[in-house]
Amino acid sequence: MQVDALENLHRKLPDPSAPVSPPVVRPKPGRARQLDLNQVQALIAGYKSGETVYQLGTRYGIARQTVSEILHRHEVPMRRRGLSTEQTDDAIHLYNLGWSLARVGRHLGVDSTTVLAKLRQRGVPTRDAHGRPRA
Repeated sequence: MQVDALENLHRKLPDPSAPVSPPVVRPKPGRARQLDLNQVQALIAGYKSGETVYQLGTRYGIARQTVSEILHRHEVPMRRRGLSTEQTDDAIHLYNLGWSLARVGRHLGVDSTTVLAKLRQRGVPTRDAHGRPRA
């Protein structure tokens, strides 16, 4: 039985006479994008004029969390958008129709975690990623 297992393993090994494939060349990870002072000032001005951290992140090629960090570092007061009562009612309706949290969030212009928090505040039962009710 052990001999059969060893022979089976031996058959799975590559042929020693076969040419060796070249090593996979992977690009080295890049350095994080750094904004210069002019870009930071423009980012702050954009936020103060009403742009969202998501829009600014897309424009400058950085994560929205990085935009928030820059704004905090420069002591820019943050807007809390969230969802209004009417938007929360709309979110509950759409979620109950079978929309995903991500889809509802995109529709309302907020992150899916914002939608989830509002649903939980209202006591709406949520589904798992496969659409099944959570326990």
